[in-house]
Amino acid sequence: MCVVDKSAFVCTLNPTCHELLCELPLCFDNYFQTLFDIVISASAQQGEVESGTRRKIKRLLSFQRYCHASRLLRGLVPHTPGSLHLLDDDYLGQAAHMLSKVGTWNFDIFLFDRLTNGNSLVTLMCHLFNVYGLIHHFQLDMVKLHRFLGMVQEDYHSQNPYHNAVHAADVTQAMYCYLKEPKLAEQLSPLDVFLGLMAAAAHDVDHPGVNQPFLIKTRHHLASLYQNTSVLESHHWRSTVGMLRESGLLSHLPADMSQDMEQQLGSLILATDISRQNEFLLTFREHLDNQDLDLQLASHRHFILQIALKCADVCNPCRVWELSRQWSERVCEEFYRQGDLERKFDLEISPLCNQQADSVPSIQIGFISYIVEPLFEEWHRFTEPSLLSQTMMGHLHKNKARWSRLRYAHTPSDTQTHSHK
Repeated sequence: MCVVDKSAFVCTLNPTCHELLCELPLCFDNYFQTLFDIVISASAQQGEVESGTRRKIKRLLSFQRYCHASRLLRGLVPHTPGSLHLLDDDYLGQAAHMLSKVGTWNFDIFLFDRLTNGNSLVTLMCHLFNVYGLIHHFQLDMVKLHRFLGMVQEDYHSQNPYHNAVHAADVTQAMYCYLKEPKLAEQLSPLDVFLGLMAAAAHDVDHPGVNQPFLIKTRHHLASLYQNTSVLESHHWRSTVGMLRESGLLSHLPADMSQDMEQQLGSLILATDISRQNEFLLTFREHLDNQDLDLQLASHRHFILQIALKCADVCNPCRVWELSRQWSERVCEEFYRQGDLERKFDLEISPLCNQQADSVPSIQIGFISYIVEPLFEEWHRFTEPSLLSQTMMGHLHKNKARWSRLRYAHTPSDTQTHSHK
């Protein structure tokens, strides 16, 4: 086994990471060794590891949790980027105006993120907690709440084109719209709302920008830790629990209550594993066919929250075209970046990750046909159908038709002009 020189490795990082990583305790040395084992395995046929490979791996395998741990050891409170006090009155006024319409389906999360100086997730969550009176109901400490939300927002990777804090804010806004559905709203308890919003905000925290198969075939330590099962979702959940405990947000509650909340958060976040799509869809369909959903039962409400989070997570094709297209191009850009890494390390390029073979329109048509449409058709049935559900299905069908036209127009420039690199 090649022995890693940690001091030499951290010198390749930017000054901020260098400062933090140099202070990591010895218990993190195994992490560096595991990291370089992956690099060496992937580059065995090419000889020694080159500096370019180091840069690629540094970007791929997040150090944010370890940097964060170092900050905690040093006693520093995580900084919440884009503090609102830095914004002028005009921007604050526009952001406040947008929040007054946060329950509308055409809410532009990209604009809201700009107006809040990249602080969309924290701002949105604080607003929704106030709307529902959750701070008073659970007697939450505002300092701890801001600290927790800042940690969550900071732990998303801004360099990811898709799986970043803006996506988390978008999913949270969609979840709020679903929680307001007439079929559901009157049945929800404060705990249901708390869990739904928290799971939406944290469901992809510390996402590395690559998928589970990539982590498995590169023998990433997370794949080993979670035994190749719901690897990313398990990591998102455990990271969330860690930040809840670090912030002390729920420390004033009885231990059994806080532990139950952590477990229910896990159940919600794990439901976003796309490999379990058919499992949830079949159960949902059976409930609707049998008309046996009883939302007065906590277990049935929890199941519907799982379905609602799954819908919120993949609702981009149900948005207006201007927003939907941006998300589509962002997720495909993230796929293509993974394909570039796989090509660099002589790994088999994953499905949908080959930019030369997989166009944005073809990827989106497949995604809509096999994932989004079947799920939202059942959600449409569940809502009986609601005005929002009808609106979403209308956008979904129009967007699918538009992607079909772009696919057969054979004009790649039209479909990738706004690619966010």
